[in-house]
Amino acid sequence: MITIEHLHYQLAGGTPILKDITTHIPKGGITALVGPNGAGKSTLFAHIARLQTIQQGKILIDQLDVSKTPIDEMAKKIAILRQDNTVNSRITVERMLMFGRYPYHKGRPRTEDVEIVNATLEQFQLVDLRERFMTELSGGQRQRVMVAMVFCQSTDYLLLDEPLNNLDMYHSRQLMQQLRHIADTYQRTIVVVLHDINYASAYADYIIGMKSGEVILEGKPTAVLTEHNLERLFGVNVPIVMINGYPMVMHYL
Repeated sequence: MITIEHLHYQLAGGTPILKDITTHIPKGGITALVGPNGAGKSTLFAHIARLQTIQQGKILIDQLDVSKTPIDEMAKKIAILRQDNTVNSRITVERMLMFGRYPYHKGRPRTEDVEIVNATLEQFQLVDLRERFMTELSGGQRQRVMVAMVFCQSTDYLLLDEPLNNLDMYHSRQLMQQLRHIADTYQRTIVVVLHDINYASAYADYIIGMKSGEVILEGKPTAVLTEHNLERLFGVNVPIVMINGYPMVMHYL
């Protein structure tokens, strides 16, 4: 479980970005961070992922203090996919996945690392692309490789910041299905920042809604995705329709 206690963060000029956040992220399944632009979702993500120094408060991952735990130890606990994951170097798909194993092999891959990479290539249907350079891939293929690299790290927690950015409908759905499969089959905990509330409804087990640097709502999708809550969170009055047991937000009309 990820425990966040009284987390506060402000810019140099004193503008608060996160305001005394206290919450938790359940272990297992998918937790989605949602909310309007500027809500603080990516900043909270950056603190959990150790990409941002904690100014005030505490974050524990399975009782490990992220600000005090050695980097090597934490790299075997959490794997991170950032928004700015562009790869411009001439590196093949296979080598990219092997890079995800670096916390274990330190530049000297072992038989176990090779086996994990090969199994992941199969799992993510990347075998035919293994010798292709990352710069030669489509956006959807590249995003699939990046998620596969994170999966290769064999951590309990996968942290993904807006992984659906720039993906079309087909690849967005495919990626969310893969994340659901990883959570269910491998008992991983996935924390994902999402803009599309309906993907959160369809695939997440738990939703944390943020606005203006604060947690406004949290809970299971069927409990928190109500017309009243959405108006509080996004400032829009939209209907919700239940489809196959999932609350779908009709914000397109």
